[in-house]
Order: sequence, then structure tokens, then C-alpha cells
Amino acid sequence: MRNKVYAIILAGGTGQRLSSELPKQFLKISGRYIIEHTMDAFEKHPLIDKIIIVINPGFRDLINSVIENNSYSKVIAVKDGGNTRQESSYVGISTINEDDCDVLIHDAVRPFVSEKIINDCIKTLGKYKAVDVAIPTADTIIQVDKNNFIEAIPDREYLRRGQTPQAFKLKIIKKAHELYSRDRKIDVTDDCGLVSYFKLAKIYVIPGSEDNIKITYPVDVVLADKLLQIRSTNLQNSKSRFKELKKSVIVVFGGYSGIGKSIFDLAKKHGAKAYRYSRKNGVDIKKSSEIKKALKEVYQKERRIDHVINTSGLLRISTLETKGQKEITEEIDVNFLGSVNVTKASIPYLKESSGSITLFTSSSYTRGRGMYSIYSSTKAAIVNFAQSVAEEIKDSNVNINVINPERTNTPMRKKNFGNEPPDSLLNPDMVAEATLNTILKDITGQVIEVKKGYDRI
Repeated sequence: MRNKVYAIILAGGTGQRLSSELPKQFLKISGRYIIEHTMDAFEKHPLIDKIIIVINPGFRDLINSVIENNSYSKVIAVKDGGNTRQESSYVGISTINEDDCDVLIHDAVRPFVSEKIINDCIKTLGKYKAVDVAIPTADTIIQVDKNNFIEAIPDREYLRRGQTPQAFKLKIIKKAHELYSRDRKIDVTDDCGLVSYFKLAKIYVIPGSEDNIKITYPVDVVLADKLLQIRSTNLQNSKSRFKELKKSVIVVFGGYSGIGKSIFDLAKKHGAKAYRYSRKNGVDIKKSSEIKKALKEVYQKERRIDHVINTSGLLRISTLETKGQKEITEEIDVNFLGSVNVTKASIPYLKESSGSITLFTSSSYTRGRGMYSIYSSTKAAIVNFAQSVAEEIKDSNVNINVINPERTNTPMRKKNFGNEPPDSLLNPDMVAEATLNTILKDITGQVIEVKKGYDRI
């Protein structure tokens, strides 16, 4: 019989180094609080039995609403934190009413802790009484004296950068804090520091991850948002899940050519009730009335709509100076306004089914390119738009994501670039697979990168 495992999430920070009105754990990345991403990792982990949150007392109501909105079933207590990290840790530890169990203590602002790290912590506690998580340092570390002169340069081979969670047998970490309460002048920064200072156990170090960053400064928020986008592309691909598409009602705008056609065909192949629209059958996404009419027709026939996908796009390569005003307006209306129209018209239907919206961007969204000024800017706007909408509708169980395929062998590309070596381009069927995998995932506000030869999403 295995030990019961408790996770203590320390969320008592005030966010002073971020110069934010909200503590950093309540800043948002991809439409969700940082602490939500962190709590997800422990809530969804099969070996974590119970979760204790130690919170800044001024944000107790907010964390309670987060717990309620996400239906976190493993959270057994929310406790007010102390003035120091050590005090907050002890608050969490003292909440555990067990004689013996395993305890993982984790920073709320490390939202990318992996299932593997948690697994390794728990497994290693079967052999050792205390476990730390750390990664090698890539930089040379110098030690300076009080006058800022180098005093020593330690051997980098034996230096590590500490992360969390830190894991302990309950009796060991409780004893460390009891000893600390008698002498608070001890200068340590974390729980492993206490165990080490009092020589209560040898601390075994397991490998952490470069992704397991701690969000501390403003730049970390930007990095975290990008890292979450990248991680969303690494969700394991499972074509076997396509059987879940059976009888799903899927509407594809731009479904008569290129990527849209591939999505439509693949969805139909796996038993979905797929519908497609474009100007070929009288639906121009620049006109919201035509989108509404199409969706209404599908709903009246099927009594539900599960997923809406918009692949429609328009690319006309030229300099801004030579492009006519009519061309500029049409490119903006198709590429951006069309996605806005599709999204707005779809949300009421998708709220009923807890469905999803999928839009398309381009690799040019990250950096504008010459001759692509309108196209690139509209594709960047789609990403910002989807992330904003994800935050607005997050409580409605509707997901919205953006697919970002590499150069793909489509009629639109051939029209602009002529014949290119086929092996240099993505096959649109590959993008269709990635898109259908995305709509089956419970993710939102993400940019899904699809690259040639991908085998993971």
C-alpha cells in the first residue's frame, strides 16, 4: 500500500518584483491565472491525493472562486500564509492530519511542472526521506566579497539551480520546522535548506527541467506565455482519438479547397457530421448575415454544433504602396473580420455543446515581412483576438485555438508562389490531422504550431 501524497502549493507572494497590483500567481497567461495552470498539474496527477493551498490572505475569495470554477476536487484546505516562505510552508504542513505521508511543496508560480517531475519526486521518496529538484547551471557562477570583487569561482560541474517541488517524508519536514521555530535566525531560503541545516536527512537531487521556470519578473510572464504555446504543440498525438469525432457536428468555413477541404474530408472519414461553406455555396465570411444563416441551417438540422473551424484566407503579395485600397480592405475583411464574424456567430451554439472554435494564422504573424504587410498584420491580429476571446469565454467551456501551419501545399500558395518542390511543403492532410487533434483537446487560447514531419501535437 503506497503512502498518501499531499501537495502544498505556496501562493502567498505579493508580486512586488513584478510591480503588479495583483500577486504574480494571479496574473494571466493564455487566459488563465498562473496558479490555475499550476493547480491543474497536481489536480490531474493520479498519484496526488490531496492539495493544500497557502494563500495571501487578501486573495482568499479569489482563490476560492478559482477552485469552484475549476471543480478542483483534491483541494482540502485553503490557509492564510505567513510573513515568510518558511512560515507559509509550516502552515501547510501543520494542516496535514496524518502520522505518515509524503509531502510535495511547490511554488504557485512554477506553472510548468511536469508529470514526470512529480512522478520522480514521489518515486524517489520510496528510497530517500528528502528530495530536491534541480538543473545544471549553464552559466559560470562567481562568488564576490562585500566590496564586489571576485572571491571564488566554484566548479560549475557540481552547481545546480534549485526548483520545486521539494519532497519529504512528513515526519522529517515537520521536525525541521519545529526546530526552526525555536531559532528563526537561521538563514535558509527553502524547506530543503532547513532539513540540510539540521542534518535530519540526506537530500537526494533529481533532474528538473528548463521549462519548469519560476515567474518572478515581467519578462517571465512573456516567456511563460510563449512556453505555454510551445508546450501545446507537444501534446501527444493520438489519431486513435479520432473515433471520438463520430457523430460530432463540425462546420468548416473555407471547406472547399486546401486545408479546409482536407479537414472536411478527414472529419467525414471518421464519422463526423461535417458541413462546409465558402463562396462556392453562397457563404462569404465577410458578411456576418451569411455566416449566421449557415450556422442556423446546420443547427436546425442537427440540433447541435460541436466545432467550428475557419480556414478561409486571402494572400496577395505586393508592397503596400502598390496595393489598391479595395485590395487592402478585402484582405483585412477576409483574414481578420471573417474570423471575428465566424467566432461571434458561433459562440451561442458552442456554449450549448461545450464545443470549440479553431482559427488559422501564419508563421508570418510573429514578424512582419516585406510584401506581406496586410497579410502578416491580420494573422497577428487573429492570435491576439483568439487569446482575448479565450479569456472572455473561459467560464462557458468553449475553447478557442489557432492553428499555425508551416508553408503548406495549397491552391492559395501555388497561386502566389508557383510550383515549389512538394517535399518542401506541408501536406494539407497533415494540417487537418493536427486541427482535428486540437479540437479534441481541452486547451484554449493556444497557438498550435504544425511543422513538416510532425508526429506530436
